[in-house]
Amino acid sequence: MTRILALAAALLAAGLAAGGAEGAKIRVVASLPDLAALTEAVGGDLVEVDTLARSDQNPHDIEVRPSLMLKLRRADLLVRNGAGGDPWVEPLVVGAQNARILPGAAGHVDASRGVAIIAPPGPMDRSRGDVHPEGNPHYTLDPATAEVVTANILEGLARVAPQHARVFESRRREFLGRLAEAMERWRTALAPARGARVVTYHETFTYFLRRFGLEQAGAVEDRPGIPPSPGHLAGLIRTIRERRVRAIVAEPYADPRTVQLVARETGVPVVALGAPAGKREGGAGYIETIDRLVARLAEVLR
Repeated sequence: MTRILALAAALLAAGLAAGGAEGAKIRVVASLPDLAALTEAVGGDLVEVDTLARSDQNPHDIEVRPSLMLKLRRADLLVRNGAGGDPWVEPLVVGAQNARILPGAAGHVDASRGVAIIAPPGPMDRSRGDVHPEGNPHYTLDPATAEVVTANILEGLARVAPQHARVFESRRREFLGRLAEAMERWRTALAPARGARVVTYHETFTYFLRRFGLEQAGAVEDRPGIPPSPGHLAGLIRTIRERRVRAIVAEPYADPRTVQLVARETGVPVVALGAPAGKREGGAGYIETIDRLVARLAEVLR
């Protein structure tokens, strides 16, 4: 860690500092891609959004690197997941040496503020490998949380660029209107599958499944972040057969060999789903991604 911080400081001293000309876009760094998409929904063409983690990376295993510190060094606003979902952000913020985005500063947004986090099922201990000691942090895959999350983002953007506050509020209202229309479409598409049982690899989709009335019958991981033991996999395979699980839902970073092993043993199809991606005008990236999730599940579960 000391060597990383020293390298970051050297690069910063070389002239890679924050700042920009008047009228330049607000530089936002989001810890995760879905937060980037929601930030773009509120900020539109007034923001330039970058991410620390890609959608194909395990968000629990992001390496603390000088290149990520440099992104934060230039940022006017940091939007982080919070709820224990991105603890690696803290050392990156320290290494970035950017007072604008420190906790409590105008440019620091914890997007989880006000979200009802699903509590852990029992005692959790990060030292034993548990990665969700504060509860399940994957709340953004429940589209209904977007109202709270975008309100937090709006507040942050308005703090760092108060002259654009009305524009941000207008864009947020427009996005939430489109999201409400999409929610009706998603509910209709998944209504015939209500009550269907699925297994996930990680607990990424817990909020999503609850929102649309699907039952999570188990997870390939032993506990969140813990690779499955042979005994756990044997028990999971029994559960899938006995409870008539109809799909295995896997993230892009899921171990494909383990997922395919379970699929072969049970004959249950695998649905590979990714996190929402940004870079779409008006929040379309977020809505289009949920559209894809719903379409794939509806096809498998019909």
